[in-house]
Amino acid sequence: MATQVLIVGAGPTGLVLAIALARRGIAVRIIDKNSGPGQASRAMAVHARTLEFYRQLGFADVVINQGIKIEAIHLREHGDDIALLPLKDIGAGLSPYPFVLAYPQDDHERFLVAQLKAEGVEVEWNTELESFTQDEWGVRAVLEQDGDRHTASCTYLCGCDGARSRVRESLRLEFTGGTYQHLYYVADVQTAGPPNQDLIGHLGANTFALMLPVRSRGMQRLIGIMPDDAPSNPDFEAVRPVLEPLLGIRVEQVNWFSTYRVHHRVASHFRVGRCFLSGDAAHIHSPAGGQGMNTGIGDAINLAWKLAHVLQGRADAALLDTYEAERIVFARKLVITTDRAFQLIVSQGTGGQLLRSWLLPHVFPVLSGFAAARRTLFKTLSQVLIHYPDSPLSGGRAGDIIGGDRLPWLPSDNFAALQSLDWQLHVYGHVDPLLAAAAQALRLSLHAWPWSEDAAHAGLLQDAAYLVRPDMHVALALPRQEVDVLRALAERYTLRYSRDS
Repeated sequence: MATQVLIVGAGPTGLVLAIALARRGIAVRIIDKNSGPGQASRAMAVHARTLEFYRQLGFADVVINQGIKIEAIHLREHGDDIALLPLKDIGAGLSPYPFVLAYPQDDHERFLVAQLKAEGVEVEWNTELESFTQDEWGVRAVLEQDGDRHTASCTYLCGCDGARSRVRESLRLEFTGGTYQHLYYVADVQTAGPPNQDLIGHLGANTFALMLPVRSRGMQRLIGIMPDDAPSNPDFEAVRPVLEPLLGIRVEQVNWFSTYRVHHRVASHFRVGRCFLSGDAAHIHSPAGGQGMNTGIGDAINLAWKLAHVLQGRADAALLDTYEAERIVFARKLVITTDRAFQLIVSQGTGGQLLRSWLLPHVFPVLSGFAAARRTLFKTLSQVLIHYPDSPLSGGRAGDIIGGDRLPWLPSDNFAALQSLDWQLHVYGHVDPLLAAAAQALRLSLHAWPWSEDAAHAGLLQDAAYLVRPDMHVALALPRQEVDVLRALAERYTLRYSRDS
């Protein structure tokens, strides 16, 4: 079968995109210039929204078992503990995954490669995109593999090839933003004493450092800023004298050590014709909040179902316009907020000193005792608040839910039905016979739950209908089960909802 989608880059974003397309029967090919999954990778946090997507794809539980649930954050300064934030079930009632998972990107990538292989798709390593052209019929790429050049044709091309994206550069897209002045390090180490299960962070002027546990090897992942007086080609010994007292640890063994620069940038467009950008090729962030990798995976989930719908003739090509419209807005906001937070944390100025010396040790523990503050923190970090209110696919309001919001999760598990990876209607209460007839005519699966206190608490409206997209976002919130609005959206994008239509 001819390649329908060529994915350049086999990091988490590209791998999830390939899996989500292959699950939908799309002929996908994925290449990467490296010889295999990354070793010195630095993304550690897997947030609730990503795990919700993984549940849709059938492997959330395996990922959770391979990672470590972070029970608490310990904040330190000048070698002393200054604040403790319990994280255990911080998002209880908001998601089936009310925690933060530590799962290092290198383990994560190897797992996703295996999942993709189970779908019948192998990553083509040592294969580089040299150039490509596109026209109304498709994309023609020139690939270099083990010194040989050959051409590859596809209908769409997706650049998931990181901060130095060949796809983005070839499309001549701006990548505006900046680079942080500091050099960062990442290391995999064995520490003395009992194994650490929590996130330990040191905050200080230009001395940011984190430690997180790695289940697969019983090791600790260290991430931080290199000292200003470090040599030009530093190794771990350049940071040991500063780092060990800061985090209160003694490092006995170093598996590997690497340095890197951190940027904060967003591409001017995420789509040009038949070519798309996702993940770090489209946006890169400061380390604050562990948002970068999770955002890239969100890009992949958003793009996959839209590409599949168009390729399978289930939607008009105009549907693809909604990818950039939805994802670039969030990426721009996220780069600004993570940049501000990170600059404040490591700032030598008065604001940074105030944050570290007074606000965090005094206000943080008090706020962590309030359920509302903990829920707000979880919502912000977990990405369950991502919404697309201005998308052409979004409309209506029912209860607190507006078109474009993530469908709220209920303890009765209304997310189980979402594993169909398809459109569906949800009603919490009574189903109008007219809606049932319209759903049948549109070949749209309809799921109904009895009205409950949990539904009311989640902001849903009794007897309203919610049209849920394949990526678990509400497209239409229909307070009176308005059938005409439902049909209008289907006609606008020539959407055919069920696979067998």
